[in-house]
Amino acid sequence: QVQLVESGGGSVQSEGSLRLSCVVSGHTFASWCLAWFRQAPGQEREGVAAIDPDGRTIYADSVKGRFTISQANVQRTLYLQMSSMKPEDTAMYYCAAESGWCRSLEYEEFTYWGQGTQVVVSS
Repeated sequence: QVQLVESGGGSVQSEGSLRLSCVVSGHTFASWCLAWFRQAPGQEREGVAAIDPDGRTIYADSVKGRFTISQANVQRTLYLQMSSMKPEDTAMYYCAAESGWCRSLEYEEFTYWGQGTQVVVSS
């Protein structure tokens, strides 16, 4: 059974930084596309960043230059380093996984999801 467990959320002031982590376990596929999504109250879940098995990355325009996605331990741990944070980054952040290579940051592309970790950015 595939499990994704996020951690690292919290409260931070505008222009501050946070690092999210996600531990992936229980999978049997040779490689994964791993991604971060977020969902603010009353809004749809949106893709933030994704990373391929070979390290190729995809970012949403809203976070380019501020957020960095990375992975470690043969794709068993996923990170999201968030810097220069803004109040509009406030959301529940979810880790997601799909077998194979990343195709897009569309919600429908991903099968496996974590429970989320809350991030609040105050002005």
